Amino acid sequence: MLKILGSVLILLAGGGMGVTMAGYYARRPQELRSLQAALKMLETEITYTATPLPEALGRVAERAGPRVALLFNRAREELMSPAGCTAREAWEEALKAFYPTSALAPSDLAVLRQLGPALGISDMEDQSKHLRLAMEQLGREMAQAEEKASRYVKLWNYLGFLGGLALILMLY
Repeated sequence: MLKILGSVLILLAGGGMGVTMAGYYARRPQELRSLQAALKMLETEITYTATPLPEALGRVAERAGPRVALLFNRAREELMSPAGCTAREAWEEALKAFYPTSALAPSDLAVLRQLGPALGISDMEDQSKHLRLAMEQLGREMAQAEEKASRYVKLWNYLGFLGGLALILMLY
């Protein structure tokens, strides 16, 4: 009886690990798509309505997907804090808080970090160019992420359960 219970637990642990890894690969393209849409909204707020950056970040957070909204909300909060940080510092702090909980790869983070120095210090046209560049780069990252997701989601699902099964067979 104890062997059966142990076997079930090993199988569930291996399967859970596989499902977790598969979820990471499946979530990344969704987050990149949401980030791209949010940056487009930010560009619209800055370029066409000339909204001040803290207010623009807040509006984007209200309309963005729930996971991405955390990034823009945090950037707005940092920018509005009594400490008085720059837009670049606020964006960097928001990225530090957002990245560990996201499914983004280091290359995605690098694209978002490049955007920080342009926020709030240049004219609307220059900020728009930087935002478009970031959206284009995220689009390329999204294409790669979708390709990886199509390859690795099933692989990790099967690998988790089969790895657990292999461990059970080795133990008994």
